[in-house]
Amino acid sequence: MGLDDKISHKAEELKGRVKENLGHATGDERLQAEGRADQASGGLKQAGEKVKDAGKKIKDAFTA
Repeated sequence: MGLDDKISHKAEELKGRVKENLGHATGDERLQAEGRADQASGGLKQAGEKVKDAGKKIKDAFTA
């Protein structure tokens, strides 16, 4: 997983923020919920990328 995935996950999180704010502004609770779900999904994916990066650094430290 590379930079493209990281950008995609961050974009998903930002899209969620926009949806949530738009839902809040219009009183659309469903849109707010979708926005929160998108933010959570993007955040979890970003966390997964960080774990993978940390694992790679540990692996590289032991092979060096």
